Amino acid sequence: MSKSPKLTVLQMAKILWSFLIFFGIHHSIFSQVYSIPKDTKRIVFLGNSITYNGKFVTYIDAYLTLRYPEKNLEIINVGLPSETVSGLSEQGHADGKFPRPDLRERLDRVLKQLEPDLVIANYGMNDGIYLPFDEERFEAFKKGMSWMHQTVEFSGAEIIHVTPPVYDERKGAAYSNVLDMYSDWLVSRRYTQNWKVIDLHWPMRKGLEDRRSLNPEFAFAKDGIHPDESGHFLMAKILLLGLGEEVKEAYSIEELLAPFPMGMQVLPLIEQRQEIQKLAWLSATGHIRPGIPEGLSIKLAQEKVAAINLEIRTVLGN
Repeated sequence: MSKSPKLTVLQMAKILWSFLIFFGIHHSIFSQVYSIPKDTKRIVFLGNSITYNGKFVTYIDAYLTLRYPEKNLEIINVGLPSETVSGLSEQGHADGKFPRPDLRERLDRVLKQLEPDLVIANYGMNDGIYLPFDEERFEAFKKGMSWMHQTVEFSGAEIIHVTPPVYDERKGAAYSNVLDMYSDWLVSRRYTQNWKVIDLHWPMRKGLEDRRSLNPEFAFAKDGIHPDESGHFLMAKILLLGLGEEVKEAYSIEELLAPFPMGMQVLPLIEQRQEIQKLAWLSATGHIRPGIPEGLSIKLAQEKVAAINLEIRTVLGN
């Protein structure tokens, strides 16, 4: 009688991690899935520096490009570092060089120029300005979110809200609790106002806790705020699950794109496309945040994107 092969410690850890994160994610979001409307052509991502970093947006773009090549979806990231919807800024922000930008300053221009069919918005991380809970700051966040929701809907676009990523409590338990409360309020709008809300916060928080059960030193974000690549991958996966995509068995970007021949070869091209469009549209729509590189003109950016799209089709043999 042959003996069953023994699992290595690494294999056992991966199985445990897969089990934990599977149930952590599914418990929170599987009851709320939102399909991208069939007539959607342009999706715009709004948010702060985490969105501006763009890694999770690139992963989503790559998956949707490969999964639905016939749709020719245009996914544009105009996240802006430091931005809030609360309109608040802590004293001495950025060493006193500039206050946090407020989305109110630019949203009308973004909607008018980009004319999105769907907006996916991720705010909250900066909105409590990294201080313990305060009712006035909470009200400013709620008013800002409601204003954004109404403004986007009035433009004719649909909006999906995303709860903020986890703030690592090792960097401050009080602010971690603030984002728990902000996220709970935003999720509650599903039921009180019929908003479309994908809960990123609680699955990501559970993911962090579960990873630390395997490795106590693990962190998605060294500064407690800005996720590394593994954090951005988890964000992309949670959002794709919330959009109804069957990606629960993927635990890395390689596994996410594995079903598509040449998927990893296409990824760098999509990264280029994302960066060109992001900087071009941030420059075209305007903002007051210092330190953002100047983008190409929209005309030149579109020409470069068209060339990249042709290269993608060539790689894929389309």
